[in-house]
Amino acid sequence: MAIMNVNPTRMQMSKLKKQLQTAKRGHKMLKDKRDELMRQFIELVQVNRRLREKVEAELKNCNSHFINAGAVMSKEALDSSLMTSKQRLGLDISKKNIMSVDVPVFSTVTASPDESEIFPYGYAFTSFELDDAVMSLNSVLPDLIKLAEIEKSCELMAAEIERTRRRVNSLEHVMIPRYEDTIKYIAMKLEENDRSSRTRLMKVKDMLLEKAHHYSEKQK
Repeated sequence: MAIMNVNPTRMQMSKLKKQLQTAKRGHKMLKDKRDELMRQFIELVQVNRRLREKVEAELKNCNSHFINAGAVMSKEALDSSLMTSKQRLGLDISKKNIMSVDVPVFSTVTASPDESEIFPYGYAFTSFELDDAVMSLNSVLPDLIKLAEIEKSCELMAAEIERTRRRVNSLEHVMIPRYEDTIKYIAMKLEENDRSSRTRLMKVKDMLLEKAHHYSEKQK
């Protein structure tokens, strides 16, 4: 692991130790965030799977109704009956926060509260099979919107999990080892400098004693 390009001083080592502690705290917080995101993501994926199976079954049923309507009505009559719509549907989009991820919340608003407005045609020249088809399509619409909301939430949470995972790995395998190696390097350099200083002091002391009291001759 490459060490940082810093001066091997005690002040720098103290600074790096504080930064190491901060990095370790950040690493733990990010790991906890990643784990909680994964837990909620898995729950959301399970909800998404169940809802998708339900929507696919509802759409299959809806398609059967339209096939039946097409069997008793001409294509021209069916197309003209569904050409225009009476009911207007609006979509409101808001957000909610899940572990710092803003996920969408979809809600529908109809122009008229009258449920009969879903039929864009008169009843005189259409079959009840078409009525069943329109009603089944109207009933599946809330689930379709909810499915879109959940799938978008899953997409956003998966992206956040990946970003958090990369940050955790960067701290765990790059930044924290680099701090630790640099601190060890500075400690070794300081110890080496201390030993060199003690050796020089001892030599200076011996020289001063020899000069002042002929200490070396007395030792003979």
